[in-house]
Amino acid sequence: MKKQTGFSIVMAIFILVVLSLLGGYMVKLSGVQHATSAFAIQGARAYQAARAGIGWAVSRIITDGGNCSDIVSPISFADISGFAVSLTCMAQPIAEDTNYVVYKITALSEFGAYNSANYISRRIEVSIVD
Repeated sequence: MKKQTGFSIVMAIFILVVLSLLGGYMVKLSGVQHATSAFAIQGARAYQAARAGIGWAVSRIITDGGNCSDIVSPISFADISGFAVSLTCMAQPIAEDTNYVVYKITALSEFGAYNSANYISRRIEVSIVD
């Protein structure tokens, strides 16, 4: 009877293939995690840029005696570079027992082109009463 040989080379090749597939999966997973954290940071920066735009618009309304015409758009901030903030302001006068005005301010912060892979945007709306 002839003795069979060569089984250990087949097992070694199988283990190498499994380990290389596992290594490739780990590299891909690491890249996805890196991209996810980068988008989370950019999203937070976009939110802060929109929030800065809202703060700027509210201060313009308060210091200028309540006027939406002084709010220019788009604006950019030096500390949050790369983000364009578009502002809209609508004033609605209310006549009840006392007359007052409700201002609705919307800030849209965008980074990158709309159809690109790195596009980030955040929108914030605020209503204030004067």
